[in-house]
Amino acid sequence: MSNSEAAVLVLEDGRIFRGTTFGAVGQTLGEAVFSTGMTGYQETLTDPSYHRQIVVSTAPQIGNTGWNDEDDESVGPTGDSAGAKIWVAGYVVRDPSRVTSSWRATGSLQAKLEEQSIVGIAGIDTRALVRHLRTRGSMRSGIFSGAALAADDVLIERVKNQPTMLGADLAGEVSTTSGYVVEPTGGEARFTVAAIDLGIKTNTPRMFAERGIRVHVLPSNATLEQILDLEADGVFLSNGPGDPATADGAVHLTKEVLGQGLPLFGICFGNQILGRALGMDTYKMKFGHRGINIPVVEHQTGRIAITAQNHGFALEGEAGQEFDTPFGRAVVSHTCANDGAVEGVRLLDDSAFSVQYHPEAAAGPHDAAYLFDRYTGLLEARSTRKGSK
Repeated sequence: MSNSEAAVLVLEDGRIFRGTTFGAVGQTLGEAVFSTGMTGYQETLTDPSYHRQIVVSTAPQIGNTGWNDEDDESVGPTGDSAGAKIWVAGYVVRDPSRVTSSWRATGSLQAKLEEQSIVGIAGIDTRALVRHLRTRGSMRSGIFSGAALAADDVLIERVKNQPTMLGADLAGEVSTTSGYVVEPTGGEARFTVAAIDLGIKTNTPRMFAERGIRVHVLPSNATLEQILDLEADGVFLSNGPGDPATADGAVHLTKEVLGQGLPLFGICFGNQILGRALGMDTYKMKFGHRGINIPVVEHQTGRIAITAQNHGFALEGEAGQEFDTPFGRAVVSHTCANDGAVEGVRLLDDSAFSVQYHPEAAAGPHDAAYLFDRYTGLLEARSTRKGSK
Protein backbone atom coordinates (compact mmCIF):
# COMPACT_ATOMS: atom_id res chain seq x y z
CA MET A 1 0.00 0.00 0.00
CA SER A 2 1.54 3.32 -1.02
CA ASN A 3 1.37 6.26 1.35
CA SER A 4 -0.91 8.12 -1.08
CA GLU A 5 -3.48 5.32 -0.67
CA ALA A 6 -3.06 4.74 3.05
CA ALA A 7 -5.73 5.78 5.53
CA VAL A 8 -6.16 5.10 9.24
CA LEU A 9 -9.11 5.16 11.60
CA VAL A 10 -8.03 6.10 15.12
CA LEU A 11 -10.20 5.63 18.23
CA GLU A 12 -9.75 7.56 21.43
CA ASP A 13 -8.90 4.39 23.39
CA GLY A 14 -5.86 3.91 21.14
CA ARG A 15 -7.28 1.25 18.80
CA ILE A 16 -6.17 1.86 15.21
CA PHE A 17 -7.52 0.35 11.98
CA ARG A 18 -5.48 0.67 8.80
CA GLY A 19 -7.02 0.72 5.35
CA THR A 20 -7.20 2.75 2.14
CA THR A 21 -8.69 6.10 1.26
CA PHE A 22 -12.37 6.29 0.37
CA GLY A 23 -13.90 9.58 -0.71
CA ALA A 24 -11.84 12.67 0.04
CA VAL A 25 -8.27 12.61 1.34
CA GLY A 26 -7.44 14.49 4.52
CA GLN A 27 -8.56 14.54 8.13
CA THR A 28 -11.94 14.34 9.83
CA LEU A 29 -12.97 14.02 13.47
CA GLY A 30 -16.20 12.80 15.02
CA GLU A 31 -17.91 10.21 17.17
CA ALA A 32 -17.56 6.68 15.76
CA VAL A 33 -20.96 4.97 15.51
CA PHE A 34 -22.22 2.00 13.50
CA SER A 35 -25.34 1.55 11.40
CA THR A 36 -26.82 -1.89 10.68
CA GLY A 37 -28.82 -0.87 7.60
CA MET A 38 -28.11 -2.95 4.50
CA THR A 39 -29.78 -0.38 2.24
CA GLY A 40 -30.33 3.36 2.30
CA TYR A 41 -26.76 4.61 2.64
CA GLN A 42 -27.61 7.83 0.78
CA GLU A 43 -30.39 8.59 3.25
CA THR A 44 -28.02 7.87 6.13
CA LEU A 45 -25.21 10.07 4.83
CA THR A 46 -27.53 13.03 4.23
CA ASP A 47 -29.45 12.73 7.51
CA PRO A 48 -28.68 15.83 9.65
CA SER A 49 -28.94 13.66 12.78
CA TYR A 50 -25.52 12.22 11.87
CA HIS A 51 -23.83 15.62 12.10
CA ARG A 52 -20.37 15.25 13.71
CA GLN A 53 -20.44 11.44 13.58
CA ILE A 54 -18.21 9.02 11.70
CA VAL A 55 -20.54 6.29 10.47
CA VAL A 56 -19.42 2.68 10.18
CA SER A 57 -21.46 0.50 7.81
CA THR A 58 -21.96 -3.06 9.02
CA ALA A 59 -23.06 -4.15 5.53
CA PRO A 60 -19.86 -5.37 3.86
CA GLN A 61 -20.35 -3.83 0.40
CA ILE A 62 -21.49 -0.23 -0.02
CA GLY A 63 -21.99 1.91 -3.11
CA ASN A 64 -23.64 -0.56 -5.48
CA THR A 65 -26.54 1.75 -6.33
CA GLY A 66 -24.41 4.86 -6.66
CA TRP A 67 -25.88 8.28 -5.91
CA ASN A 68 -29.06 9.90 -7.25
CA ASP A 69 -30.84 13.26 -7.15
CA GLU A 70 -33.94 12.06 -5.29
CA ASP A 71 -33.00 10.32 -2.04
CA ASP A 72 -31.24 13.06 -0.05
CA GLU A 73 -32.69 13.53 3.44
CA SER A 74 -31.47 17.11 3.74
CA VAL A 75 -32.18 20.36 1.92
CA GLY A 76 -30.47 23.72 1.97
CA PRO A 77 -31.15 26.21 4.78
CA THR A 78 -33.97 27.79 2.76
CA GLY A 79 -35.54 24.49 1.72
CA ASP A 80 -33.89 24.37 -1.71
CA SER A 81 -33.04 20.78 -2.63
CA ALA A 82 -30.02 22.07 -4.52
CA GLY A 83 -28.51 22.85 -1.12
CA ALA A 84 -28.66 19.23 0.05
CA LYS A 85 -25.47 18.00 1.66
CA ILE A 86 -23.83 15.04 3.31
CA TRP A 87 -23.90 15.56 7.09
CA VAL A 88 -21.77 12.68 8.37
CA ALA A 89 -18.29 13.65 9.49
CA GLY A 90 -16.75 10.57 7.88
CA TYR A 91 -17.59 7.18 6.40
CA VAL A 92 -16.12 3.74 7.14
CA VAL A 93 -16.79 0.76 4.86
CA ARG A 94 -15.24 -2.61 4.20
CA ASP A 95 -15.70 -3.07 0.45
CA PRO A 96 -16.74 -0.07 -1.66
CA SER A 97 -18.38 -1.16 -4.89
CA ARG A 98 -16.31 -0.46 -7.98
CA VAL A 99 -19.42 -0.47 -10.19
CA THR A 100 -22.60 1.61 -9.99
CA SER A 101 -25.64 -0.52 -10.90
CA SER A 102 -28.88 1.47 -10.76
CA TRP A 103 -30.95 3.15 -13.45
CA ARG A 104 -31.64 5.97 -10.96
CA ALA A 105 -27.97 6.77 -10.34
CA THR A 106 -26.56 10.09 -11.49
CA GLY A 107 -23.07 9.34 -10.20
CA SER A 108 -21.03 7.19 -7.88
CA LEU A 109 -20.79 7.30 -4.10
CA GLN A 110 -17.02 7.80 -4.35
CA ALA A 111 -17.47 10.86 -6.56
CA LYS A 112 -20.08 12.39 -4.25
CA LEU A 113 -17.88 11.91 -1.19
CA GLU A 114 -14.99 13.58 -3.02
CA GLU A 115 -17.21 16.41 -4.24
CA GLN A 116 -18.38 17.20 -0.71
CA SER A 117 -14.95 16.66 0.91
CA ILE A 118 -16.11 13.76 3.08
CA VAL A 119 -13.08 11.82 4.31
CA GLY A 120 -13.56 8.06 4.51
CA ILE A 121 -11.70 4.80 4.86
CA ALA A 122 -12.20 1.41 3.21
CA GLY A 123 -10.70 -2.04 3.42
CA ILE A 124 -10.77 -2.45 7.18
CA ASP A 125 -12.33 -5.24 9.24
CA THR A 126 -15.63 -3.52 10.02
CA ARG A 127 -16.88 -6.59 11.90
CA ALA A 128 -13.99 -6.26 14.37
CA LEU A 129 -14.59 -2.52 14.60
CA VAL A 130 -18.29 -2.92 15.36
CA ARG A 131 -17.57 -5.58 18.00
CA HIS A 132 -15.13 -3.13 19.58
CA LEU A 133 -17.69 -0.30 19.63
CA ARG A 134 -20.38 -2.59 21.04
CA THR A 135 -17.99 -3.60 23.82
CA ARG A 136 -16.39 -0.23 24.58
CA GLY A 137 -19.17 2.07 23.40
CA SER A 138 -19.31 4.85 20.80
CA MET A 139 -16.28 7.09 21.17
CA ARG A 140 -14.35 9.96 19.68
CA SER A 141 -12.44 9.04 16.55
CA GLY A 142 -10.72 10.36 13.47
CA ILE A 143 -9.90 9.32 9.91
CA PHE A 144 -6.55 10.45 8.52
CA SER A 145 -5.01 10.13 5.06
CA GLY A 146 -2.63 11.96 2.76
CA ALA A 147 -0.85 14.91 4.38
CA ALA A 148 -2.89 14.43 7.58
CA LEU A 149 -1.08 11.16 8.39
CA ALA A 150 1.34 11.29 11.32
CA ALA A 151 2.74 9.12 14.09
CA ASP A 152 0.13 7.07 15.94
CA ASP A 153 0.52 8.99 19.23
CA VAL A 154 0.04 12.29 17.42
CA LEU A 155 -3.17 11.09 15.78
CA ILE A 156 -4.52 9.71 19.07
CA GLU A 157 -3.92 13.10 20.68
CA ARG A 158 -5.81 14.86 17.87
CA VAL A 159 -8.76 12.53 18.45
CA LYS A 160 -8.75 13.09 22.20
CA ASN A 161 -8.64 16.87 21.83
CA GLN A 162 -12.04 17.06 20.11
CA PRO A 163 -15.21 17.64 22.17
CA THR A 164 -17.42 14.71 23.17
CA MET A 165 -21.00 14.22 21.99
CA LEU A 166 -22.13 14.43 25.62
CA GLY A 167 -23.05 18.08 26.11
CA ALA A 168 -22.96 18.88 22.37
CA ASP A 169 -25.53 21.50 21.31
CA LEU A 170 -25.86 20.84 17.57
CA ALA A 171 -29.47 21.39 16.50
CA GLY A 172 -28.85 25.03 15.63
CA GLU A 173 -26.00 24.01 13.31
CA VAL A 174 -28.26 21.90 11.09
CA SER A 175 -31.51 23.87 11.28
CA THR A 176 -33.05 26.05 8.60
CA THR A 177 -32.02 29.69 8.91
CA SER A 178 -35.09 31.41 7.52
CA GLY A 179 -37.77 28.73 7.33
CA TYR A 180 -39.65 27.42 4.32
CA VAL A 181 -43.02 25.95 3.38
CA VAL A 182 -43.90 22.54 1.96
CA GLU A 183 -47.34 22.57 0.36
CA PRO A 184 -49.72 19.59 0.39
CA THR A 185 -49.87 17.36 -2.64
CA GLY A 186 -53.02 16.96 -4.68
CA GLY A 187 -55.25 19.74 -3.40
CA GLU A 188 -55.81 22.48 -0.85
CA ALA A 189 -54.41 22.30 2.65
CA ARG A 190 -56.63 20.63 5.24
CA PHE A 191 -54.40 21.70 8.12
CA THR A 192 -51.26 23.71 8.85
CA VAL A 193 -48.45 22.30 10.97
CA ALA A 194 -45.45 24.21 12.34
CA ALA A 195 -42.43 21.88 12.18
CA ILE A 196 -39.54 22.87 14.44
CA ASP A 197 -36.39 22.01 12.50
CA LEU A 198 -33.90 20.43 14.88
CA GLY A 199 -32.40 18.50 11.95
CA ILE A 200 -35.50 17.54 9.99
CA LYS A 201 -35.36 14.88 7.28
CA THR A 202 -36.75 15.67 3.83
CA ASN A 203 -39.28 12.87 3.90
CA THR A 204 -41.06 14.17 7.00
CA PRO A 205 -42.77 17.18 5.39
CA ARG A 206 -43.46 14.95 2.40
CA MET A 207 -45.36 12.50 4.62
CA PHE A 208 -47.46 15.36 6.00
CA ALA A 209 -48.02 16.79 2.50
CA GLU A 210 -49.40 13.44 1.31
CA ARG A 211 -52.08 13.79 3.99
CA GLY A 212 -53.15 17.26 2.88
CA ILE A 213 -51.10 19.18 5.45
CA ARG A 214 -49.18 22.38 4.76
CA VAL A 215 -45.88 22.37 6.69
CA HIS A 216 -44.12 25.54 7.81
CA VAL A 217 -40.58 24.42 8.66
CA LEU A 218 -39.29 26.83 11.32
CA PRO A 219 -35.78 27.35 12.74
CA SER A 220 -34.78 25.58 15.94
CA ASN A 221 -35.04 28.87 17.84
CA ALA A 222 -38.64 29.53 16.73
CA THR A 223 -40.99 31.17 19.22
CA LEU A 224 -44.55 30.50 20.27
CA GLU A 225 -45.52 33.85 18.74
CA GLN A 226 -44.32 32.67 15.34
CA ILE A 227 -46.38 29.52 15.65
CA LEU A 228 -49.50 31.41 16.71
CA ASP A 229 -49.02 33.95 13.91
CA LEU A 230 -49.20 31.05 11.44
CA GLU A 231 -52.48 29.95 13.01
CA ALA A 232 -50.96 26.47 13.07
CA ASP A 233 -53.30 23.59 13.84
CA GLY A 234 -50.47 21.59 15.39
CA VAL A 235 -46.73 21.43 16.06
CA PHE A 236 -44.11 18.87 15.06
CA LEU A 237 -40.70 18.36 16.74
CA SER A 238 -38.15 16.86 14.35
CA ASN A 239 -35.19 14.56 14.67
CA GLY A 240 -31.74 16.07 15.08
CA PRO A 241 -28.19 15.66 16.42
CA GLY A 242 -26.56 16.30 19.76
CA ASP A 243 -27.35 16.02 23.44
CA PRO A 244 -31.02 16.74 24.29
CA ALA A 245 -29.92 18.03 27.70
CA THR A 246 -28.57 21.12 25.90
CA ALA A 247 -31.86 21.93 24.11
CA ASP A 248 -33.40 24.15 26.78
CA GLY A 249 -34.92 26.49 24.19
CA ALA A 250 -36.76 23.70 22.42
CA VAL A 251 -37.96 22.27 25.74
CA HIS A 252 -39.28 25.67 26.81
CA LEU A 253 -41.11 26.09 23.49
CA THR A 254 -42.60 22.62 23.86
CA LYS A 255 -43.97 23.49 27.29
CA GLU A 256 -45.55 26.63 25.82
CA VAL A 257 -47.11 24.62 22.98
CA LEU A 258 -48.51 22.07 25.44
CA GLY A 259 -49.93 24.93 27.48
CA GLN A 260 -51.77 26.13 24.38
CA GLY A 261 -53.33 22.71 23.84
CA LEU A 262 -51.98 22.41 20.29
CA PRO A 263 -51.65 18.79 19.10
CA LEU A 264 -47.96 17.86 19.19
CA PHE A 265 -46.02 15.07 17.49
CA GLY A 266 -42.30 14.40 17.92
CA ILE A 267 -39.79 12.07 16.30
CA CYS A 268 -36.37 10.97 17.62
CA PHE A 269 -34.74 14.11 19.09
CA GLY A 270 -38.29 15.47 19.26
CA ASN A 271 -39.23 12.50 21.45
CA GLN A 272 -36.46 13.41 23.87
CA ILE A 273 -37.55 17.06 23.86
CA LEU A 274 -41.17 16.17 24.64
CA GLY A 275 -40.00 13.80 27.36
CA ARG A 276 -37.88 16.50 28.96
CA ALA A 277 -40.79 18.95 28.76
CA LEU A 278 -42.86 16.37 30.65
CA GLY A 279 -40.20 16.09 33.37
CA MET A 280 -38.23 13.06 32.20
CA ASP A 281 -34.43 12.82 32.15
CA THR A 282 -32.17 11.69 29.31
CA TYR A 283 -28.92 9.74 29.22
CA LYS A 284 -26.23 8.86 26.69
CA MET A 285 -26.49 5.27 25.49
CA LYS A 286 -23.46 3.00 25.28
CA PHE A 287 -23.58 2.63 21.50
CA GLY A 288 -27.11 3.72 20.57
CA HIS A 289 -29.57 2.40 18.00
CA ARG A 290 -28.74 2.96 14.34
CA GLY A 291 -30.20 0.88 11.55
CA ILE A 292 -33.43 -0.17 9.84
CA ASN A 293 -34.23 -3.42 11.63
CA ILE A 294 -34.99 -2.51 15.25
CA PRO A 295 -38.19 -3.93 16.86
CA VAL A 296 -40.37 -1.63 18.97
CA VAL A 297 -43.36 -2.61 21.13
CA GLU A 298 -46.38 -0.30 21.44
CA HIS A 299 -47.71 -1.29 24.85
CA GLN A 300 -51.31 -0.13 24.49
CA THR A 301 -51.91 -2.38 21.47
CA GLY A 302 -49.15 -4.96 21.75
CA ARG A 303 -48.23 -4.11 18.18
CA ILE A 304 -44.57 -4.63 17.19
CA ALA A 305 -43.06 -2.52 14.43
CA ILE A 306 -39.71 -3.04 12.75
CA THR A 307 -38.26 0.45 12.69
CA ALA A 308 -35.47 2.69 11.40
CA GLN A 309 -33.53 4.42 14.15
CA ASN A 310 -30.61 6.77 14.70
CA HIS A 311 -30.01 7.94 18.24
CA GLY A 312 -27.29 7.85 20.86
CA PHE A 313 -29.38 9.38 23.66
CA ALA A 314 -32.61 8.13 25.22
CA LEU A 315 -35.24 8.97 27.83
CA GLU A 316 -35.10 7.34 31.23
CA GLY A 317 -38.19 5.26 31.98
CA GLU A 318 -39.81 1.83 32.05
CA ALA A 319 -42.34 0.12 29.81
CA GLY A 320 -45.89 1.29 30.55
CA GLN A 321 -44.74 3.68 33.29
CA GLU A 322 -47.35 6.37 34.05
CA PHE A 323 -46.43 9.66 35.67
CA ASP A 324 -47.82 13.10 36.45
CA THR A 325 -46.81 16.18 34.47
CA PRO A 326 -47.92 19.83 34.51
CA PHE A 327 -50.00 18.96 31.43
CA GLY A 328 -51.75 15.85 32.77
CA ARG A 329 -50.86 12.21 33.14
CA ALA A 330 -48.37 10.71 30.71
CA VAL A 331 -47.16 7.22 29.89
CA VAL A 332 -44.11 5.53 28.40
CA SER A 333 -45.94 4.20 25.36
CA HIS A 334 -43.23 2.33 23.44
CA THR A 335 -40.03 0.46 24.29
CA CYS A 336 -37.38 -1.38 22.29
CA ALA A 337 -37.87 -5.13 22.23
CA ASN A 338 -34.10 -5.66 22.19
CA ASP A 339 -33.01 -3.71 25.27
CA GLY A 340 -36.07 -2.06 26.84
CA ALA A 341 -35.01 1.49 25.93
CA VAL A 342 -37.82 4.07 25.89
CA GLU A 343 -39.12 4.48 22.34
CA GLY A 344 -42.16 6.71 22.87
CA VAL A 345 -44.18 8.83 25.30
CA ARG A 346 -47.65 10.34 25.17
CA LEU A 347 -50.07 12.33 27.25
CA LEU A 348 -53.01 10.17 28.25
CA ASP A 349 -55.45 12.73 26.82
CA ASP A 350 -53.72 12.09 23.45
CA SER A 351 -52.95 15.78 22.89
CA ALA A 352 -49.25 15.00 22.43
CA PHE A 353 -47.19 11.94 21.57
CA SER A 354 -43.73 11.13 20.27
CA VAL A 355 -41.60 8.19 19.19
CA GLN A 356 -37.85 7.64 19.26
CA TYR A 357 -37.76 5.88 15.89
CA HIS A 358 -38.43 7.08 12.33
CA PRO A 359 -41.93 6.44 10.90
CA GLU A 360 -40.93 8.60 7.92
CA ALA A 361 -38.04 6.27 6.98
CA ALA A 362 -37.65 6.68 3.22
CA ALA A 363 -35.42 3.64 2.81
CA GLY A 364 -37.80 1.61 4.96
CA PRO A 365 -39.15 -0.15 6.85
CA HIS A 366 -42.59 1.46 6.68
CA ASP A 367 -44.31 -0.37 9.54
CA ALA A 368 -44.76 2.82 11.54
CA ALA A 369 -46.03 5.18 8.82
CA TYR A 370 -49.51 4.95 10.38
CA LEU A 371 -48.34 7.36 13.08
CA PHE A 372 -48.75 10.22 10.61
CA ASP A 373 -52.37 9.16 10.21
CA ARG A 374 -52.75 9.06 13.98
CA TYR A 375 -51.47 12.63 14.23
CA THR A 376 -53.74 13.74 11.40
CA GLY A 377 -56.60 12.27 13.45
CA LEU A 378 -55.63 14.54 16.36
CA LEU A 379 -55.75 17.55 14.05
CA GLU A 380 -59.18 16.48 12.79
CA ALA A 381 -60.49 16.00 16.32
CA ARG A 382 -59.30 19.44 17.37
CA SER A 383 -60.87 21.00 14.28
CA THR A 384 -64.19 19.28 15.08
CA ARG A 385 -64.11 20.55 18.67
CA LYS A 386 -63.41 24.10 17.48
CA GLY A 387 -66.21 23.90 14.91
CA SER A 388 -68.75 22.76 17.49
CA LYS A 389 -68.15 25.73 19.77
